Amino acid sequence: MQMVLRVSNLTCMRGGIPILANVSFDLHPGQILMLRGPNGIGKTTLLRTLAGLQPLHAGDIQGAEDQIAYAGHSDGLKSTLTVQENLLFWARIYGTSGIQAGLDAFDLMDLQDRKAHDLSAGQKRRLGLARLLVTHRPIWMLDEPTVSLDTNSVAQFATAVRAHCASGGSAIMATHIDLGLEAETVDLTPFKALAPIDDAFDEAFL
Repeated sequence: MQMVLRVSNLTCMRGGIPILANVSFDLHPGQILMLRGPNGIGKTTLLRTLAGLQPLHAGDIQGAEDQIAYAGHSDGLKSTLTVQENLLFWARIYGTSGIQAGLDAFDLMDLQDRKAHDLSAGQKRRLGLARLLVTHRPIWMLDEPTVSLDTNSVAQFATAVRAHCASGGSAIMATHIDLGLEAETVDLTPFKALAPIDDAFDEAFL
């Protein structure tokens, strides 16, 4: 089966401390992977590492270069630009053209001339997610993407992910919301890194 991303024995760190160790999985065209595990297990750290936003400590990531669009806790908007201008800005950043798909998918047509600082939290989130369609990148990395979205907007987002994967794209997602998507689960609990040993501890006191 064709593989678009291969993660092999990956160790991720936060604040200089290993959080996850020996994480391995493959991502295929059309596939959605849901990251599971308790709060603090390292879902955000893993997504940021896969997206190249922080260095990996050990292991290997194949197929990620120029393939990933990341949507994290920040909406990534310029507050003084309009909805349309924000999407055009991101299109230029990614070397693409055309923002209509993003406007349509997240019901932003009637808001395209409104400045980002005048949008509600939910509207800002929809605009931030619309960036994904502008990038034209096949792998979406999504960290709690439905924050601030109402029920209708969550459904719009799920439809966008479904359409992206139906056209050969893929997604890796951390979310507590059931989006009704056909997805495989990656439980990160078995990959929790062991606590580091303090080399300065005097074993004579044991």
